[in-house]
Amino acid sequence: MRKILIVGAGQAGLQLALGLQARGYDVTVMSNRTADEIRVGRVTSTQCMFGTALGHEQADGLDFWSEQAPRITGLGISVAADQDAGPAAGPGRARAVDWLGRLAAPAQSVDQRVKMAAWMETFAERGGTLVIHAATTADLDYFSLAYDLVLVAAGKGETVSMFRPDKARSPYDTPQRALAVAYVHGLEPRPEQPEVPAVRCNLVRGAGELIVIPALTTSGHCDILFWEGVPGGPLDVFGPVTDPAEHLRLTLDLMRRFTPWEYERASAVELTDAHATLVGGLTPTVREPIGELPAGGLVLGVADVVVANDPVTGQGSNNAAKCAASYMASIVEHGEQPFDRLWMEAAFERFWSAAGPSTRWTNAMLAPPAGHVRDLLTAAATSPRIADRIANGFDDPADFDPWFFDREAADAYLAAG
Repeated sequence: MRKILIVGAGQAGLQLALGLQARGYDVTVMSNRTADEIRVGRVTSTQCMFGTALGHEQADGLDFWSEQAPRITGLGISVAADQDAGPAAGPGRARAVDWLGRLAAPAQSVDQRVKMAAWMETFAERGGTLVIHAATTADLDYFSLAYDLVLVAAGKGETVSMFRPDKARSPYDTPQRALAVAYVHGLEPRPEQPEVPAVRCNLVRGAGELIVIPALTTSGHCDILFWEGVPGGPLDVFGPVTDPAEHLRLTLDLMRRFTPWEYERASAVELTDAHATLVGGLTPTVREPIGELPAGGLVLGVADVVVANDPVTGQGSNNAAKCAASYMASIVEHGEQPFDRLWMEAAFERFWSAAGPSTRWTNAMLAPPAGHVRDLLTAAATSPRIADRIANGFDDPADFDPWFFDREAADAYLAAG
């Protein structure tokens, strides 16, 4: 029986651990927190998993929340009309673009405090070895001798430094958005389509984005209010805020100023719990997939350890699920052969075939929208065909090439009706 060590207990690490465990591998997972600590801790992310990623969970029987979480069937984009961003002008701000696309398969958002705690307990109940310890490079140097393969799936901490940035695939060296998250109860449905649970992406040109996601949290159904602010801009104001109540007040004030159509349905919102807010920033980075240990051993990076995208397009948990499924296929197909450098490189490139299009699209959405992109978003308001295709591109970003990236291809697509 092949022995595999996975460092990190997030979406990719635990999905891969449970999948390999079910296929007869001897799997150890290292986590810096227990399941109970995760469950009662601070929210760790936003997430919305689309059909392909959920399919990987379903294939291994890990879709524990399909009957509990909101069944997201739409994805809408609203673009605020350009005008002065001052407080006096803000409440009158109109929508220049507003539409809702229908997803081919339902999406789902489950608070990672709920999901990871349950998956960790399931892994242990099924006989997996769970080690509660924040791994260091020295630890991996020691453990690598006892395992056939070591996978690093912890996107933060000392072990990430083992993986060098791939400069050819990493155009940024600083965060492109200031991130602020609040999980809330009490948000009313959009009055235009009250019967459609939908992700709402609100674009404020030059300032950033407000993303609203129906979700399941520790206390039941909720919504995630997620501001992505251009650094130094009017939405980049959460840095010094530590009080959750002040965080929510500021979130709502920005909604009133910049997205009043969302603010109108937020009159009764309250935080889901005392740990329902999160502030931070992420530098979009692709890293080389192999880390070298001091004693010469090799470890393979997983998901956002090696492909960390800004969450503006919601690709993080989707890429994580796709990475876990891709790596698992590569491991199983490799049989009893050594997990050497060539195998690790091939396993990563197989994952990159999905993560590459996701990264290209996400990086494009961080830049000011090109004229043809504005044309596509505008046309979607009167064309369900275009609206649905853009919405479903969140599940399969490879479908955006070339018509979303190239002026001539966009014009041809629009002309085709």
